[in-house]
Amino acid sequence: MIQREHLATAQVPGGEELKLYRHDRDHMIVLGHNELMSTRKWGSEEALATMAFERVQGARRPSFLIGGYGMGFTLRAALRVLPENADVTVVELVPEIIEWARGPMAELTAGCLDDPRVRLVMADVATFIDGAHGDYDAILLDVDNGPDGLVRQDNDVLYSAAGLRAAKRALTPDGVLAIWSAGPDPAFTRRLERSDLVVDQVTVASRSNGKGPKHVIWFARKR
Repeated sequence: MIQREHLATAQVPGGEELKLYRHDRDHMIVLGHNELMSTRKWGSEEALATMAFERVQGARRPSFLIGGYGMGFTLRAALRVLPENADVTVVELVPEIIEWARGPMAELTAGCLDDPRVRLVMADVATFIDGAHGDYDAILLDVDNGPDGLVRQDNDVLYSAAGLRAAKRALTPDGVLAIWSAGPDPAFTRRLERSDLVVDQVTVASRSNGKGPKHVIWFARKR
């Protein structure tokens, strides 16, 4: 039997410890006993990008902001559907996540961070969004485990009323805020609606073949 191999550890600033494992050809990033992401399941992370793009196809030069690189599934899916004149800003807080992408998972990364459309920013995505004004056609957030965060308490501000107001300011008039979650959260849905956003909640399979646990993506637009 092939044993799971611990490759590296990262300390999340102001948060918990992440561990990178390899099992045969698969990789997984784990927090305690929780598998946050894995190369075995990526369907919903890809849907975050492709379904957001479907909602902003009127943009002449699409500008995407992706909060959290993770394993790059959302970024690679965005690059597959976005035109050559698009630009994608990836904001990642944990330096080791990028080191792992360029190191042990370089084959999976497939050069996506070096695509000329991509700008990588090492920062807290909540702070970064707070400094933007009408800059993005789509903001894609896959930070922590969704609104009910596990990794870092400070992530909660992204999903607060103040964080949603900041995201609205950062969007173009027809822009969309897309938020990934491991599961439904009725209280967060109500918070989106109270933020004067038109909300479309979509359930997506975690695996690209339509199987596996169900995840949730909220797509929210300004009224």
